[in-house]
Amino acid sequence: MLKRILNAPEQSFFLLGPRGSGKSTWLRSMFPDAHVVDLLSEETYQRLLSNPGQFAGELRAIPSGRWVIVDEVQRLPDLLYEVHRFMEEKRLNFVLCGSSARKLKRAGVNLLAGRALRRSMHPFVPEELGEQFDLGEVMRYGSLPIVWDSTARQETLTAYAQLYLKEEIQAEALVRNLPGFARFLPVAALFHGQNINVTHIAREAGVARTTVTGYLDILEETLLCFRLPAYEARLRVRERKLPKWYWCDPGIARAMKRASGPLVQEEKGALFEGMVAQLLRAYRDYEGLFDDMYYWAPSGQSGMEVDFVLLRGSDLIAIEAKSGNTFTDAWCKGLRAIQPLKDLKRRIVVCPKGPPMRTRDGIDILPFRQFADELAAGAL
Repeated sequence: MLKRILNAPEQSFFLLGPRGSGKSTWLRSMFPDAHVVDLLSEETYQRLLSNPGQFAGELRAIPSGRWVIVDEVQRLPDLLYEVHRFMEEKRLNFVLCGSSARKLKRAGVNLLAGRALRRSMHPFVPEELGEQFDLGEVMRYGSLPIVWDSTARQETLTAYAQLYLKEEIQAEALVRNLPGFARFLPVAALFHGQNINVTHIAREAGVARTTVTGYLDILEETLLCFRLPAYEARLRVRERKLPKWYWCDPGIARAMKRASGPLVQEEKGALFEGMVAQLLRAYRDYEGLFDDMYYWAPSGQSGMEVDFVLLRGSDLIAIEAKSGNTFTDAWCKGLRAIQPLKDLKRRIVVCPKGPPMRTRDGIDILPFRQFADELAAGAL
């Protein structure tokens, strides 16, 4: 089993991540003696759904100070009231594991504020894959553990997309119009690495604009996608600029748009940019490497953009992702435009391969693996 870089807190915590990201496997290795309540088991789920009081009975039998894992807790969020009570009464420590923040938003997170920390589990990063890491394989199939460990990665990805519709969406009754949501998914996948255009998605999917807004929220709350807001010099998000949209894994993005063959040139740019975005996000959550992440697109300058601006304290780091194999000076256009930004400490271009370089005006050109190694070393 590959070693994950997520460190477990010493107090109760939520562990959230998309399905197949390895949460349950990690928990069983980190807490081998914990009492496990697995709500993914239909027998356990039905038993506690019909008689929630049995959950309290289980907890009473556990010695004080022990760890309890509640897996897929979003399926029965009302159990969090008992979690709260037994944290106080018996000093039990809980890991509340889930693949959706949707129901937890209303029930448990506010209830347990200050008593349970939040941690995230992401797809494998290069540091975890080690010698197994292959950029082309990750761009094609992604690095979700459930897919990476499979001997039939494409089939597993296809099944993953189908299972998401069946178990995450249909079983949890998150949408009323399942065919509409199924039409929406491949259209939303085409916006990987782009500004969200709700009107265009609604037209292509044949659903109402307000419905698309709700569908996008579902993708975020089930942890498959995330939005990247725009940045302005006074450290505010631009209200008039649309956020950019990313899927958490290139394999999932391809599966949702039903791309099953080898990578084609037209998709490499978005997939590579998304990999960089997800890698940054993982190290923010695992190591606290920076505080916030944005993209930069100054008003009145069409086509001028920097993919990522990281905020660390008062310092800024600007990063551009380029999927080409041969460096050209044009890659630095946005990074040169952002140079006057106050407190900008470093500018980086990340590309798939090639030797590391530095331009005369101080822009670092880093191959993806070296960039990942710098993140792992905390040397960004």
